[in-house]
Amino acid sequence: MTNLEKYRNAFVEGLEMSPEEVNDSLEYQGVPQWDSVGHMALIASLEDAFGIMMDTDDIIDFSSYKKGIEILKKYDITVE
Repeated sequence: MTNLEKYRNAFVEGLEMSPEEVNDSLEYQGVPQWDSVGHMALIASLEDAFGIMMDTDDIIDFSSYKKGIEILKKYDITVE
């Protein structure tokens, strides 16, 4: 499984979305599933998928699908 597939699956699992709903335009609170509770589920899903523990600042800054890709670069994870 590629990092992109892991990343997309984390959104599907963490936010309980269909794969078709996950796209580059997703933003925090842009869909009902991505509220504060959904955000923490998403972060947990990402941490499990990539075997990392995100810093608090990164969790707070994780505000969109695209921003998440940038943040993961700090953990030497390239999503393409």
